[in-house]
Amino acid sequence: MSNEEVIFEVGDDHVATITLNRPDKMNSFNESTAQRVAEIWQTIRDTDSIHAAVVRAAGDRAFCTGIDVSEGAWWSDWNIWNHVDPGAALGPKHHQCWKPVVAAVHGMCAGGGMYYINEADIVLCSEDATFFDPHASSGIVSALEPMGMLHRGLPIGDVLRWALMGNEERIGAHTALRLGLVTEVTKREDLWSRAHQIAANIASRRPEAIQGTVRAIWESINMMPKMALQNGMAYTHIGNPKPGERPERKKTGDVTVR
Repeated sequence: MSNEEVIFEVGDDHVATITLNRPDKMNSFNESTAQRVAEIWQTIRDTDSIHAAVVRAAGDRAFCTGIDVSEGAWWSDWNIWNHVDPGAALGPKHHQCWKPVVAAVHGMCAGGGMYYINEADIVLCSEDATFFDPHASSGIVSALEPMGMLHRGLPIGDVLRWALMGNEERIGAHTALRLGLVTEVTKREDLWSRAHQIAANIASRRPEAIQGTVRAIWESINMMPKMALQNGMAYTHIGNPKPGERPERKKTGDVTVR
C-alpha cells in the first residue's frame, strides 16, 4: 500500500478504485481525507473513460469508523450560518457523480463510515463486517447518517434501534443482508475481487445508459411518483440510442453484451 491516506487508481477496464488507507486510524476521516475524496469524486464524474468505481479500505479491523476524534471537528470555528454537513463530500451523489459505485465493507463500519455506504449503488460486505453508531454512547445527536439509511430504504424501526442504542447495537453481516443494507455477503478473502468483478461487469455496458439509470433512480427518491415517472421518461430519450442507431457491442470473455 502507498503512504497516501486515500489511494486512487484506474484500470484498463474503466473501473476506478478508491482505497481508504488510514488503517492505523481505523480509516477514520479528517479534513484532508474529506477534501481528497471530494476531489476524487469530481475526477470520476468528469472523466468519461471511467465507467464505474469501487470503494474499499485497507487494514484488517475497519472499513471506516467515522470522523477522526483525535483531531476533532475542523469546522467548529466556522460561522454557524456557514456550517454544512462535513460528511456529505464523501458521497458521490453530493458531487452529481452518476457513475455506479460498489462499496466493499469489511470489519467495523461505524457512525460517519455510513457516508460511504449511503450513496453507494451496490454494497457488499464480508462475513466479519459489523455496522454500529457510537453517537448516542457519546451523548451526540445522530441524525445525518441514519437519515441516509432511510433513503436507502431500511426500515425505520431498525434505523432507530441502530441510532439510539449506540455501541450496544451491532448489525452483523447477515442481518445487514436481511435489512437490505448490503446485497451480498462474501468471505473476507473474496471481498475485493468480487466487488471489482461486479464493477467491471457494469463498466462494460454502454456508459450513457448506465449513468442515466443511476441518475433516474436516485433522483426519484425525492420526487412525487408522477414527477419521477416523467423525469425517468425524459432520461430514456436523452440516454438511449436514437432511432436507427445501434448501441456499441462489446466483448466480455465469450459473451457479447450491449
